[in-house]
Order: sequence, then structure tokens, then C-alpha cells
Amino acid sequence: MPEKIKISYVCRECGYETGKWLGRCPSCGSFNTLERTETAVGAESRAPAEAKSQAIARAVVRTTVRTDLRSAAVPLGKIQPMAENRLSTGLSELDNVLSGGIVEGSLILLGGDPGIGKSTLLLQICQSIGEKGKNILYVSGEESLQQIKLRADRLGIFTERLFLIAETRIGAIEQILRETRPDLAIIDSIQTIYSEESAPAPGSVSQVRACTSILTRLAKTLGISVFIVGHVTKEGAIAGPRVLEHMVDTVLYFEGERHESYRLIRAVKNRFGATNEIGVFDMREQGLQPIDNPSEYMLSGRPLDAPGSVVTCSVEGTRPILTEVQALICATNFGTPRRTATGLDHNRVAMLLAVLEKRAGLHLSNYDSYVNIAGGLKIMEPALDAAVVAAAASSYRDKAVDPYMMAFGEVGLTGELRAVNMAEKRIAEAHKLGFKLCVIPRANLRGLHKPEGCRVLGAAHVNELLEAGLG
Repeated sequence: MPEKIKISYVCRECGYETGKWLGRCPSCGSFNTLERTETAVGAESRAPAEAKSQAIARAVVRTTVRTDLRSAAVPLGKIQPMAENRLSTGLSELDNVLSGGIVEGSLILLGGDPGIGKSTLLLQICQSIGEKGKNILYVSGEESLQQIKLRADRLGIFTERLFLIAETRIGAIEQILRETRPDLAIIDSIQTIYSEESAPAPGSVSQVRACTSILTRLAKTLGISVFIVGHVTKEGAIAGPRVLEHMVDTVLYFEGERHESYRLIRAVKNRFGATNEIGVFDMREQGLQPIDNPSEYMLSGRPLDAPGSVVTCSVEGTRPILTEVQALICATNFGTPRRTATGLDHNRVAMLLAVLEKRAGLHLSNYDSYVNIAGGLKIMEPALDAAVVAAAASSYRDKAVDPYMMAFGEVGLTGELRAVNMAEKRIAEAHKLGFKLCVIPRANLRGLHKPEGCRVLGAAHVNELLEAGLG
């Protein structure tokens, strides 16, 4: 007797199942994500039973774990802190971002644009950890083992502690991890891994959630540190509507421009340390090399007597970094002037130009304005407002600012200069690189320790800022 075929439509994003095709998924609201699936009725009747038995087995494991950990409420003062066994990556900048190294049993998500250097960075980590006598399992779902070997040979990486496997089934990966129990596991990438128990295609939200939950359980129960590589969407977020970011312990974003040699690693989430820390690397033929002094690197090659160039100091996490803000103000031949910002918030730059016109008397309504952070950095900190204002006024008046002056501060709509945090760290970083004058908000002068050989001026309004910088 022939088997009956059941036709259903399953959403590849959330796993919602229905008996007819719909243009929009009722569960997640995605369009054109329902895909036709055909299932034999006999196989369908067996599948729920197998899934139910597996779910019961997982529930027994979870219940056993909860029973072992369950206890009465304990006062905070009597709880003993857990010792964090950290493993150094061999890259000083990455260790700084991770607040000391990789924590045993942690789940780390590494996201970035294609071709930016994620796989290169992970192979360098494997080399360093392998030299410490630790075992690493590299699971590749996108490249063949021969491709990884070619990259390792190009980078000069060779270690007997690194084991490679090309696999995309989470069940097989789980079995290998339980058998080998490496110190570090790398999943490249999570969008290619799939669970046979979940119907949607690999890379969908339900698949990503199911596979990541299994990896989380393995990391916590077996004490394996896991690196997960995640793709980035067109909007710049890690694919999977932030589902991955909520499930892992640490989220690292790999940033940088392809035509630039530097790369940034930014920690936007870290359960074992500070967030928003960054590490700066230089991409070379031998791989990524840490840059110990990012401020000096970012300011190398800047013009000293060019109008429209002002140095400022931004703080990423706890690290101050000197950057150059450039502005070009030129007359326009069209009715509507252009307002272009690269590396800064476009709306904030337009607001600052309006403040200059209204509060400082600069008639910019007939001028095109181009503002840029040299080196391709992207900084959204309002402390850069003072440098944007000074650079725009310098270009408008065609008068250069003192090349050894550094300015920072937030600018309000009335033209006032507001205080920012970590003023002493910013001034100390500028003084270390030889800057002689720092123009800061007047409110930051209270209790400020001024380094010897560096003059610090306080300004309460943009007019005072421009007078100090342009005279």
C-alpha cells in the first residue's frame, strides 16, 4: 500500500508550520519565507515519537542538573566567587578586549564582514593556544580542509594540537566534542550548522537558536571554550535578529575597511569583563599584528598646517585614542548645500553646523560641508563635537589650527560646551604624544590634575573654543 504524502508549508525563519501557503508568516511576520515540504504519513507518525523520547531525555538531563544545583536562598555575602580560569590568546590586544583572556567554558561570538580576517584571527589564536599544550577542534562548515591548510601555510601556522573537521550537522559535532573534549572549539560558521530535528533551512532563526543552545550546553557541562563565527547582515548586525547575542557570553565585532590596513575588534557584550573595549590590529601578510599605541598609528601622516584639521580624543571602553577630524567647507553652486559625514553621525554633524551658523555667526547656508574622521574610524561619541566645530570653522576661515592643540567636549544647541567623562585620561594621552594645548569644557576643570608641560584651557561656549583655537 503506497504511503500517503502530507504537504505542509514551514517558515524558514521561525519554523511556523501551516497547511497552506501564505505570503507572510503569521508567527514572525517575514514575507515569502514559507517553503513547501512533503512528509510521508508513516514517517510523520514515527518522528514525533522519536522527538518526544529525545525531548524527555534532554529534560531528564536538565532536571538532574537543576536538582544538583538547587538550594535554599543564600545571602550575597556568603557566596564564594567563582575562579575564572583564563587562557591567553597570544594577542595582547585581543586579551585586553576579553579582559584577560578566554574564560574556560565560555561562548564567544565573533562577527564581521566577509573577508575582513575572522578566519585569519582564529588560526593565529589556534597557533598560540596549541603552543601551550592545549587541544583545539576547528569545525569548518564553509571551507574545505585543504583551503584552511593553504591559509595556515601562508600564515606560517603549524601545530599538532589543531584538529580540523568539515561538518555541518550539529549532532555529529556534538558527538565529536564529547569524544575529544578539546580545550577550545571553533565553529565557522554558525549559519552553516543545522539540526536534523529542526525543519527550516540552515541559517534560519530556529536553526541558529537550536544549534547555539546545544553548543552552550556543551560549553558549560564539558568546560570547553567555544568561538562561534557569525555572518553580518546588510544592516551591519550579526545575522539571526540578535538571537545569538542574547545566548552567548561575549560578543565581538570585527570592524575595518578593506582598503585600510588596520582592523578593530570591539566587545559589545562581555559577561566576564568590561564592554566596549577595543583592540587595534594591523593586517599584514603574516596575519594580524597588535598595535600597542593606536593613537600614534592613527595620527601618522596627518598634515600640521592645513586648515580644517583638528585632533581630538575619543574613549573606547577604558582606552583613550587620539583621532583626527577633518572638515572641508566650500561654496556651492546649487540651491541646497550638501552635508556629508564619514565616520560620524550625519544628523549630529548637521546640527553642529546649524549651531555654528546661529551661535557663532558663520554663514554656512551657501556652503557644502564634508566632515570626515581620518583613517576610516567610526565614532559616535558626542565628545567629538568640539573638534567638528573647530575643524569646520578652521576650513571656513581658511586658517589652520595649532597642530599641537587637542580639543574635546559635547556641544549643545545653545552653543554651550558640556562636560564629558574621563577628561584626565584624554589629556594624559594627548600629553604623552607631545600635544601642548588642550581645550576642554570648563566644567571639566574642577578637580582636574593637569600634567606638567601641557596647557589646559576651559571653554564654556563655542565662541570661546574658536577663539582659543583660531584666535
